[in-house]
Amino acid sequence: MVDDRREGMATLRALLTEAVAGKGRIAMVTGAVATGKSELLYALAERAFDLGALPLTATGSPAESGLPLGVLSQLLHQAPLLDQQRVTTLRLLHEGARSQLPRDPATESIEHVDLQIVDALCTVLLELAERCPLVIAVDDVHHADRASQLCLAYLARRVKFANVMLVLSAAEHSPHLRTLFHTEILRQPHCRPVRLTHLSRDGVDARLGEDAARRFGAVVHALSGGNRLLVDALLEDLQTTGAPGDRYGEAVLACVRRLGPYVQETAHGLAVLGEPGSIGRLLGRGESEAAVAKSLQALAGAGLLVDGRFRHEAARSAVLAELDAADRIHLHRRAAELAHRDGATADVVAGHLLHASHAGDPWALSALEEAARLELRDNGVESAIEYLKLAWRTCDDERRRARIATTLVRAEWRINPSTPVGHLAGLTDALHKGHLGGGDTVVLAKALLWHGHTQDAMDVLGRLRELGEPDQETAAELAAARPWFRAIYPSFLPHLPEVGAVVSSFGVGRRIQSAGALADVLTHGPREETLATAEHILRGCRLDEMTMDTVETALLALTYTDRPGRAAPWCDAFIAEAETRRAPSRQARLAAIRAEIGLRGGDLAAAAADARHALAIIPAGSWGVAVGGPLGTLLLAGAAMGRLDDCLPEFNQPVPDAMLDTRYGLQYLRGKGRFNLMAGQPDQALRDFLLCGELMTRWKLDVPSFIAWRLDAAEALIALRNDDEARRLVNEQLSRCGRQSQRVRGSALRLLAAVSEVRHRPMLLRQAADLLQAGGDRYEYARLLFDLTEAYHATGEYRRAGMLGQRARALAKECHADSLRRALPRMDRDDPAGVPVLLSDAERRVAELAAEGYTNREISARLFITVSTVEQHMTRVFRKLKVSRRTELPETLADDART
Repeated sequence: MVDDRREGMATLRALLTEAVAGKGRIAMVTGAVATGKSELLYALAERAFDLGALPLTATGSPAESGLPLGVLSQLLHQAPLLDQQRVTTLRLLHEGARSQLPRDPATESIEHVDLQIVDALCTVLLELAERCPLVIAVDDVHHADRASQLCLAYLARRVKFANVMLVLSAAEHSPHLRTLFHTEILRQPHCRPVRLTHLSRDGVDARLGEDAARRFGAVVHALSGGNRLLVDALLEDLQTTGAPGDRYGEAVLACVRRLGPYVQETAHGLAVLGEPGSIGRLLGRGESEAAVAKSLQALAGAGLLVDGRFRHEAARSAVLAELDAADRIHLHRRAAELAHRDGATADVVAGHLLHASHAGDPWALSALEEAARLELRDNGVESAIEYLKLAWRTCDDERRRARIATTLVRAEWRINPSTPVGHLAGLTDALHKGHLGGGDTVVLAKALLWHGHTQDAMDVLGRLRELGEPDQETAAELAAARPWFRAIYPSFLPHLPEVGAVVSSFGVGRRIQSAGALADVLTHGPREETLATAEHILRGCRLDEMTMDTVETALLALTYTDRPGRAAPWCDAFIAEAETRRAPSRQARLAAIRAEIGLRGGDLAAAAADARHALAIIPAGSWGVAVGGPLGTLLLAGAAMGRLDDCLPEFNQPVPDAMLDTRYGLQYLRGKGRFNLMAGQPDQALRDFLLCGELMTRWKLDVPSFIAWRLDAAEALIALRNDDEARRLVNEQLSRCGRQSQRVRGSALRLLAAVSEVRHRPMLLRQAADLLQAGGDRYEYARLLFDLTEAYHATGEYRRAGMLGQRARALAKECHADSLRRALPRMDRDDPAGVPVLLSDAERRVAELAAEGYTNREISARLFITVSTVEQHMTRVFRKLKVSRRTELPETLADDART
């Protein structure tokens, strides 16, 4: 049925016609809240005027339900009485109100009321009906005071042959609808029941209109249950904000209030509990749960509940917000006690404790800690943090409080590594007081190092050494920390206490194995067994609250074995898991690793995008010393792509001084050096590369698969025209490359060709090509193709150079290496002398001005580049054109400059 009010109105009109004709009629209109009962009664009152009848209306109210004869007084005050009748009526109402009416429903009957008063009041109405037909309409009669209900029942038995239509409306399932009164009315033979229902789905669509029904019909029906008040409110909210909001909440509260205070209290209890339960016990009522069930039935009948719960969280929130703050806290605290007593799960108990801001009892702290552990396991990091914060605030046991703070640091780290800083001082103080366990001390030291508090970290490690022989748990943590420090904070490794053989759990054992694999790669270079170990570890890992370090070190071990193609799928899978687990810190750290993987595969654009993504998830200031990882990768990728201006903000980004005590500092120095080199600052670049090499050598991490700093330094030396020192570094790097370092060997041979005689270059570059192609670094391979193209030009093999140049240009485009692509020689035209034009666009612009007679400084000013960059371009121009001075530059260059 779309809307049953039309049928109901037809019934009432028919009854009204009969009543005007002298056949008294009664109609009992029932239905849930907001089914249109009031609208129907007022529409009937307006219709009464058309038929010459006089409407008298009244409305029951929960606020006036204790006012004797309040509803009847509303009716009689509207009646057009004569002066003497009005005086008499007012006196009767006053006397009736003062009389003691029965309050026990079991004794509810006319005989217990002064019948003379009841009869006299009803006679006033019946006599009035003899003068003019009456329509007596009482809305929400279930909220009418008891005396008025008894009078209305008395009147109902006497209107059968009077010109009176008595129409009453009542909410179904209302606890205030007295069964005796309701039965008394309905049993009258001249009474007709009219029942209204909520809208069906078709009814909702019709009320919304065609366009809104198409967009919102399904959700409106689901969240309103067809309740007309809720339908209208939802439409307004959805059209305004796209989600249930304030209007919906206000409509829900209006419905709850209309059901009366008893139902309202039940709604409050349900909102606190969130689901049907011991609402009676929660509210402290002496009634049985059957009485509560009746209130829940009324709420469900109003369309507010489905399966005993509010249809939407906005409804529950609105009901909760209506509660006074003190009452809400009291109810949540009471709910927590009941849930604990009834053996509810820890998360249920902890949820109520959190809303009550209370955890003073020992069982409350245990519930919060257990709930936090479960939430961390199941991706509820934010909830876990709130539970732990409450436990930390209310715990008065200092040792336990320190343990809670350590867990809180780990949890907050998953959201933002900068957040736990506020707890570090407290944990350090707890350590000095002897309240921090050995394993937690290691966590504190790692956190201090991350944020660059090196002296504090050394103090903590020193304190750990003073504790003497560690217990088994601390020994296991220290055993796991040693390889981790070796790979990430090598300068602090001497400060870490040594331990003998330990028996560790599976999780700790896997952390030791994973960190050991990374330390092994960084110390001895890539080996097949390390590759197998890393993949074995990753195969059994999930990103729970304790395994991020395990995953991170295993991924890096795999990456630094020069197998980017094998590391990428693992990293992508863990990034997807981190997104599912809503762990921003982990997403950022994994994105930084993914950027390194992309860079080593020659996917420059992806590497830059992943590095920027990592720095967007966690701002640079929150990365601590680890910022060198993503920053270094971004600078490397930006330099290779030739997008120096885009990366200037990151280049100028302040970094912690303590970063240079870590592996992240090495990555940053290399990125900064490559950026300086591409910006025409080879002197500064060489300093960066040499410092990187000095630290790697000092820390015994000098493996080319991690950073081949000698090759970077050699490239800077070539730009500085120091070919002899460059050749020495390249040869030294070649002597240190193992069979697994194909990528580094290929790059070394490419640079060796650059400092060798022209006739030897093609052979060296062809050897390098085989190695780089197998190594999987497309950018390095593109650079090699560019060098090989130049070498073929230099030896006069123009046809081969042209074919190879096309491959080099295509690969550079694929890698987004715009600077390399622009530098490739143009093969589309020759100069008048028949010599191919070998110059890149940048070199040609410099050469054209030089041919015109401009000095290097003047060229620098005109082209907005440094003098050093001009000198480098001129060096290449001379070499490519096989000239030794400016006066030998082709005249066509000057002609091009003038045109």
